[in-house]
Amino acid sequence: MTALAASRLVKELATATTRRFPVAASAAIYEGAQVALSGAGGAAVAVPASANAALRIVGVAMADGNNLNGAAGAVNVDVKLGVFLMNNDAGDPLAIGDTGAPCYVTDDNTVAKTSASNSKPQAGVVWSIDASGGVWVRYA
Repeated sequence: MTALAASRLVKELATATTRRFPVAASAAIYEGAQVALSGAGGAAVAVPASANAALRIVGVAMADGNNLNGAAGAVNVDVKLGVFLMNNDAGDPLAIGDTGAPCYVTDDNTVAKTSASNSKPQAGVVWSIDASGGVWVRYA
């Protein structure tokens, strides 16, 4: 392929932005939390995101998913993709220069600049840093 020499119409694929996942037994996921999948294949269940490299981040909870008293999958949580505001880790902060770079989970509502030697899962990509230092994260 060669570089463009004129404008072209770019095709865009419309994709779903909300998915539903079964919540792990004894887990409580709160609205606005980063959500991760724990486990593999058909056994994968949703848990609050944490600094655990084995987790896969799937988006942000749109409602509570309280399964503290149920078996795995007794409750579901709706998770959305998009750009959401998270807290900036004070010990490993992101700055405006990190826009477009990956950011990593510290807890279910905080992101950090580094993976701490690959011990944290990637949350998403830094969209922007707001005036108060919060991090807008793009979950895809």
